[in-house]
Amino acid sequence: MGADMTDSPSPPLKLFNSLTRSLEEFVPVHPGEARVYSCGPTVYNYPHIGNMRAYVFADTLGRTLSFKGYKLTHVINITDVGHLTDDADAGEDKLEKAAAEKAQSIWDIARHYTEAYWADVKALNIRQPAHWSIATDYVPQMIDFAKAIAEKHCYELESGLYFDTATVADYGRLARHGTDEGESRIDPVDGKRHPADFAIWRKTPAGETRQMEWDSPWGRGAPGWHLECSVMSEALLGFPFDIHTGGIDHREIHHPNEIAQNQAHSCSDASGARFWMHNNFLVERSGKMSKSSGEFLRVQLLIDKGYHPLAYRLMCLQAHYRSELEFSWDGLGAALTRLRRLVMAAAAVRDVEAAEISDRRLTDLLAKFDAAMSDDLNTAVALTVFEEAAAMKKIDAGQKRGTLAAMDAVLGLDLLTIDRAALRVRPKTAVIAEDEIEATLVRRKEARAAKDFATSDALRDELIAAGVEVMDGDPFGWDWRLEA
Repeated sequence: MGADMTDSPSPPLKLFNSLTRSLEEFVPVHPGEARVYSCGPTVYNYPHIGNMRAYVFADTLGRTLSFKGYKLTHVINITDVGHLTDDADAGEDKLEKAAAEKAQSIWDIARHYTEAYWADVKALNIRQPAHWSIATDYVPQMIDFAKAIAEKHCYELESGLYFDTATVADYGRLARHGTDEGESRIDPVDGKRHPADFAIWRKTPAGETRQMEWDSPWGRGAPGWHLECSVMSEALLGFPFDIHTGGIDHREIHHPNEIAQNQAHSCSDASGARFWMHNNFLVERSGKMSKSSGEFLRVQLLIDKGYHPLAYRLMCLQAHYRSELEFSWDGLGAALTRLRRLVMAAAAVRDVEAAEISDRRLTDLLAKFDAAMSDDLNTAVALTVFEEAAAMKKIDAGQKRGTLAAMDAVLGLDLLTIDRAALRVRPKTAVIAEDEIEATLVRRKEARAAKDFATSDALRDELIAAGVEVMDGDPFGWDWRLEA
């Protein structure tokens, strides 16, 4: 664990398992290790901030496992082939469609949007996983996997090789298919034996050529999206592994299909992962969460409007990962204000050398923080514990720094690294330079000191007209923010 807490034994980590719809104690498959697979992006467009909530959640899970003392192996995949425009095996390949629309190489499309996703990962302070698994690197293994299950579990149609979901036990139990609790229904498709059957391998239609296609026993074509994650998770983590994460939308089709493949390949009822964990949706009422809306909500758009990306990370942490989170600009602004206060509170010990934590007040707070994160990643409570520790007075600075560092290693907000000036992100539309703002603030401060409030107010009005929000009463000195 990231801090000495010998006086209070660490509570067991309890996580919500979507398979059982219950909290369960985390017991690793391999003692002392934690192996985690997260469904990554399909790189046909930029990720929106709702997509990125899934990776803030997965990163928080990984950081918590590290805090609890486990050796973490985290895999995130990059889907550059096989994901159709409809998750239930209908429509066009998303990458092929994007390449055709932009008249570009599919490989260039995949590279560009992969790098854009990685830039968002960095901006949100998401740790690098042990492996980025690229789907097209594993096509030979996908063909071998499909060959191993084809005889008992698959059948061919003119369009490709399909998995017969009736050949595995309790198909769809993750999504609660067939019960009132099930959130998703799959419409029948001509040729399938059962409506829920899905493509393992999709043949290239006669007379067509795809940019991404390979030879297989079922004809030239491309793997199905669901097959990819089964193959890459087994290749890099082994079956069974500990935790599989993804957005709640994956719980309805993609992950049940992964489980069915894993059952078929292992010749058992094993789902591949012990825990299946899902974050809930980010909700935005204006419709700008849709990538078809043009200027949809990307991390870069937040930056362009003058918001530090870690304000969005904090916004995610303020809600439980299994709760819907509503996005609003006011809410993001409030998160930025809270982030600034957290950074200012940590500033007093930023440059102090961390010391071993022995003060009972601090060890009790670390235990309280540990209990919150051990309760299915209760980040909302953990944040308040951090604030409580940061506000403590008359306490050894080195021990306080060590305490805050241990907590922030889990929260991932860089609170002991960034300063308040770094939180000032210049909006793309800003027309005033930072040195001009600072010079005006110095003049305003001098006017206030001389009790020349008319000049002070005039300078403040001048800054407001230029889009600068001035925060009077900042205990650490003058602060400001440019409005977009």
